[in-house]
Amino acid sequence: MGYALLIVGLGLVLLICVLFFRTLRLTSMQMRVDQAGEIAFDGQAAAARLAAALRFETISSEDLTQVPAEALISLHRHLEKSYPRVHNKLSKELVGNYSLLYTWEGPEEGLNPILLLAHMDVVPVEPKTAGDWTYAPFDGEIAEGFVWGRGSMDDKVAVTGILEAAELLLSEGFQPQRTIYLAFGHDEEIGGLRGAALIGDLLRSRGVEPGLVLDEGLLIAQGVVPKVPKPVALVGIAEKGYVSVELTVKGAGGHSSMPPQETPVGILSTAIHKLEKNHFPARLDGPVKKMFDFIAPEMPFGMKMVFANLWLFGGLVENRLAASPATNAAIRTTTAATIFEGGAKENVLPAQARAVVNFRILPGGSIASVIDHVRGIIDDSRVQLKSVGRFTSEPSPISDLDSPSFQVLQRTIHQVFPDVLVAPGLVLGATDSRHYSGLSRNVYRFSPLRARPEDLERVHGTNERVSVEDYGQIVKFYVQLMRNSASQVG
Repeated sequence: MGYALLIVGLGLVLLICVLFFRTLRLTSMQMRVDQAGEIAFDGQAAAARLAAALRFETISSEDLTQVPAEALISLHRHLEKSYPRVHNKLSKELVGNYSLLYTWEGPEEGLNPILLLAHMDVVPVEPKTAGDWTYAPFDGEIAEGFVWGRGSMDDKVAVTGILEAAELLLSEGFQPQRTIYLAFGHDEEIGGLRGAALIGDLLRSRGVEPGLVLDEGLLIAQGVVPKVPKPVALVGIAEKGYVSVELTVKGAGGHSSMPPQETPVGILSTAIHKLEKNHFPARLDGPVKKMFDFIAPEMPFGMKMVFANLWLFGGLVENRLAASPATNAAIRTTTAATIFEGGAKENVLPAQARAVVNFRILPGGSIASVIDHVRGIIDDSRVQLKSVGRFTSEPSPISDLDSPSFQVLQRTIHQVFPDVLVAPGLVLGATDSRHYSGLSRNVYRFSPLRARPEDLERVHGTNERVSVEDYGQIVKFYVQLMRNSASQVG
């Protein structure tokens, strides 16, 4: 008995030594950089130009025949008037009638260009919530230290922020050594098929191979990451795929007084129940694992020990992440039944029942694997499957963290936002960047915008706004990125 206790004790000591050793080896992955020099510009005037851009109701519609043509053309004119140096120096092309592609030629043809993305369209405002806005969503008000309006976070803020930066650099006589492309789509909120997709095809046909592609995406999260007191600038290195699967069950119909053993509604309900009880497995790898690699060294020692030893604590971490819809979505392909239809009258058997289930696919998965999963889980030949919807999208490739492109992006963030940590992450939604993934191995998704938990609800929600001070930082970020990328992008 004493010998057994000795073995157990030695085993515990060895385990503790391993845990501590692995924890102590977990060192910071943050860059040490000099803060960016002073970037002087009129922040109030820049905010006024953004506010004016918000007044154009460039609302994308699910009805593809309804294009906000007049608003988009008026916005183009506003940009021409607001940024005269850009429109004098850079070449501008209209793509898909309303999207914009600017080319700032660099003299070094051997250097890969960079490509900065944003979009000009916005989502509509729910009519019943319009009265809940502090300032009307399309008035472009500057009040209480904020610029208010739809697009102030998603994503006219990036369109004007990028152009402000280019205008400022041109006023200083700056000339990039490598070519810089600015691409602004007009239909990102409905898939980007007539905007970004066409720009991507155009650049591909010209053999353009950017060393860095930067689109909107994750934010500077303040008070969002538990156990990390500092703000965290999350850079999306991949985004999830997207597919909706329609499930259909057909029956004979007839009077409800003589029902069959199972109706189409019952069969389909069973199928949905099976899917909701058999979710895709959690995976603590890929972008999420890399995020914790960057964040864990900045955590208190106990949490650092957990993430340094996922071989032991991985199951515990997965369970904690799975408990919240937001974090659960980061570790698995999600299943969401969104439409269920069947029947027209209470005493008539439906001849057909239909449901749609939406899946957001984790990198490493595929649309084909989702269809196979659904078919296998339901295991009922009476349930017919097909993908539906305006578009589908495979998960993006995972961009390289060791590339000079990520390093210049990380360096820029640290220079402009010296109080923040930088970490990679996974974008749960879809952005225009998916239309450019074939052009470059280095596609990143980051919006240099500070956001607290309560701010996240403003994106696509009520009282969307950006502070004048934060907008100034956004402009400075793009200025510094263009300066840094002149020589450091691969």
